[in-house]
Amino acid sequence: MGRANAGSVADFDEESSVSVMTMKTQNLLLELFVEELPPKALKKLGDAFAGVLHEQLKQQGLATAESQLTAFASPRRLAAHITDVAAQAADKVVSQKLMPVSVGLDATGNATPALLKKLQALGADASAVAGLKKVMDGKAEALFYDSVVTGATLADGLQKALLEAIVKLPIPKVMSYQLASDCELPGWSSVSFVRPAHGLVALHGSAVIPLHALGLKSGNSTQGHRFEAAISPVLIAHADEYAATLKKDGAVIASFAERKADIASQLAAAAAKIGGVVPIDDDALLDEVTALVERPNVLVCSFEKEFLDVPQECLILTMKANQKYFPLLDAAGKLTHQFLVVSNISPSDASAVIGGNERVVRPRLADAKFFFDQDRKKTLASRVAGLDKVVYHNKLGTQGERVTRVRAIARAIGQQLGGDALAQQADQAALLAKTDLVTDMVGEFPELQGTMGRYYALNDGLSTDVADAIEDHYKPRFAGDVLPRNAVGLAVALADKLETLAGMFGIGNLPTGDKDPFALRRHALGVVRMLADKELPLDLDALVHIAAEAFGDKIEDASAPLLAFIDDRLAGSLREQGYSAQEVDAVLALRPQRLGDVAHRLVAVRVFAALPQAPALAAANKRIANILKKAQEVDAHVSQVLLKEPAEIALFAAMNLVLPQAQTQFEAGDYTDSLQTLAALREPVDAFFDGVMVNAEELDLRLNRQGLLKSLHVAMNRVADLSRLAT
Repeated sequence: MGRANAGSVADFDEESSVSVMTMKTQNLLLELFVEELPPKALKKLGDAFAGVLHEQLKQQGLATAESQLTAFASPRRLAAHITDVAAQAADKVVSQKLMPVSVGLDATGNATPALLKKLQALGADASAVAGLKKVMDGKAEALFYDSVVTGATLADGLQKALLEAIVKLPIPKVMSYQLASDCELPGWSSVSFVRPAHGLVALHGSAVIPLHALGLKSGNSTQGHRFEAAISPVLIAHADEYAATLKKDGAVIASFAERKADIASQLAAAAAKIGGVVPIDDDALLDEVTALVERPNVLVCSFEKEFLDVPQECLILTMKANQKYFPLLDAAGKLTHQFLVVSNISPSDASAVIGGNERVVRPRLADAKFFFDQDRKKTLASRVAGLDKVVYHNKLGTQGERVTRVRAIARAIGQQLGGDALAQQADQAALLAKTDLVTDMVGEFPELQGTMGRYYALNDGLSTDVADAIEDHYKPRFAGDVLPRNAVGLAVALADKLETLAGMFGIGNLPTGDKDPFALRRHALGVVRMLADKELPLDLDALVHIAAEAFGDKIEDASAPLLAFIDDRLAGSLREQGYSAQEVDAVLALRPQRLGDVAHRLVAVRVFAALPQAPALAAANKRIANILKKAQEVDAHVSQVLLKEPAEIALFAAMNLVLPQAQTQFEAGDYTDSLQTLAALREPVDAFFDGVMVNAEELDLRLNRQGLLKSLHVAMNRVADLSRLAT
């Protein structure tokens, strides 16, 4: 048996079997110490760095599937702790197919030049010929060569894994920097990485693994907190002591998850101590703050109460977005004049830190107050003309033109939902809905569009319904978001989303597989949710046509592809809610116009499918559909005089008994009862197909029987296309 080096494993085609060999394992620690990493990307960077290291070591046989991975990520370090890592991977016995026996051996059984050349390429000679195996490979025998591949050493394997982890980091933006003169690549050499790297720790148990990367050589020391480390540098004696040593000697909590939990705990405790509530509903902010500190220290700060006259959404947004502060609410959910900051230092006297943060936030709040006061000097109605100067889309005109279209659609929807009164309110709300886009506050904080419109509408003395609609017309903004709270808001929100969809489809600006810059999928789902969840008495096709007509000849009418797009979103949403593809297909095949009915139809189909009569009726329905498809236009009319066979007479009688009841239940919206009533037709339908020739030679009999089946088919498929349930 030959021996090959580790690098030749990739050349072999066949599966390898690991030889019986025990390797001593210890836990591994690897840390890359860098300058401050991008906070919004830190968690992703830490998980990716540790994950690639772990996966690479498993692929090389240095770690097993049972090895446990712990990722660490702090503002200045990425690290991984991996359990049960071997100093060297086990040797592998690899069997490689060489060539057919007829090619490798001559008539006397001796090796051919081709075989000897192949063996030489693998590091073997003619002495290996006797040990070759002959194995059937398809229709002919082939020669196989067994060799032992030496397992990778940890130093080599970890070096490869580290470089792979660096290459695969999801770096938001690479920077280049010159290496220090005392590194292993001195002079004018430079490297590219997310941030300059200054240290590399690699420990297998307590032993240092020699590695190099980014101009660094590995060791067993790192740096702790910039200002509060007890020892510098921090010596890591053992891989398992990394986190504890950093916390004790370096004043650093290395684990991202542990720091995040510590911050959340400190925030809750500080808030409770002063009788407030901190709304930790922004996980992205908590992650970002976690990525900004190495040892968190929560402090209570305050600002002047006069700023509370400004809408709290403005103050909360500026504190969170600009300063990364956590606002404090009272028990009623109202903003207080106190807020929490997460400091990276813990001085004995924190007054300077508190004072500094209070001084920093004051100008931000003053700006918000100034914008609010200035904006209220003009009414929303006076700002309508300003929308004519704001370009919406170069092919669709200005925001002013868009408002005109949205008003027309909103009026039509309002008229259908509530007559003249609702149509007038919807028109007013649609007219003013976009005016806050030209206010100073929304110019500074675009996230507040709609929210500020509501405040300014109330300031102008408009009704609560109209003010709420101005805020709500953007809803639902995302999956799971609340829907508009009143009928005016629903009318304007539907109009706004339908205008966007019709316009973008009309100019061919459609979403692609990975890009949807105008959020058309979200708009379509919003339309679906409002129509379905609120059970609005509106027909989908009619709404899309109203939206298209609002553009006049400005766009091509793309109603058909738009309706198909909305139908796809509806089908996907229903499947996500737990309905089977077969159930959804059966209901949506009829394209029900009132989406509020869809859920009721699906429930009815599910109940029907569980009945013992369902499979036979579904199969019969499919058979009827095929018969009618092959026939020419069939009139759903039956002449009782032409009913000859006992089975068709019996079916006609059963239909006269069952169908009126099922029809009454359907019209009352009792879809489940309607389908259950139809289940009584199973036996007469089965008997009909067993005893009646539908396509009789006599034309009048054939047309009459087709008419009978047409009547049955129409009645059975009012709730759903039952043929779609046939297996």
